[in-house]
Amino acid sequence: MAEYDHFAPDYDIWAADMTEDVAWYVSLARDAAEPIVELGIGTGRIAIPIAQETGKRVVGFDRSPAMLAVGRDRAGGLPIEFREGDMRELELDEPVDLVICPFRALLHLPNWADRRRTFERVAAALRPGGRFAFNVFAFSGEVAARLNGVRQDRADSWEIPHYVWADSRIDITRGRGDEESGLLHLWWIGRTEFEGLIDVAGLEVEALYGWFDKRPYDDSALEMVWVARKP
Repeated sequence: MAEYDHFAPDYDIWAADMTEDVAWYVSLARDAAEPIVELGIGTGRIAIPIAQETGKRVVGFDRSPAMLAVGRDRAGGLPIEFREGDMRELELDEPVDLVICPFRALLHLPNWADRRRTFERVAAALRPGGRFAFNVFAFSGEVAARLNGVRQDRADSWEIPHYVWADSRIDITRGRGDEESGLLHLWWIGRTEFEGLIDVAGLEVEALYGWFDKRPYDDSALEMVWVARKP
């Protein structure tokens, strides 16, 4: 069972606070030829607005059958393909203009080998001039110290993050009521490693922002919003 299968029923409740990324990804899709490819499509939080507002076809990949099932139900007759698949094994029949990976999905990759393979597969899937857009949180020791071990509640669900400093990892225990429902892992990554991944995959940095309003990335930023381009 994929780790997100347990969380599919209430995933959209936990993701409700993240809204500003939607318009940014939609704007990128407007400038790209279809299909738009999304890694970690989940329940269609980004793909559905793209299809609704641009009319373009979206092909999305996710490892969780349960998340994909929720997405298919939500999408109705929109031109979205929800495919079960691992981003590390991305392979398309034809190269595309735009691949996106929203909402920190890349942070589920645990090591350099997995990250490098993913970036190389994305590069192979892009046309010359094509873009890879993604966002991840910028690690903050202050935020980590404030959240470590603290329970957060949403409706009848809850989660507790535990920071494993030696492994640059966050273990997130989730549950409902008095019962634990599963465990998620995230591995935080710094700016220089992303620059290395972009370079080794044969891509170039087009932009790095500190938020979806395109503010400059600096030491105060809590998000890294990237656009990489294939020469």
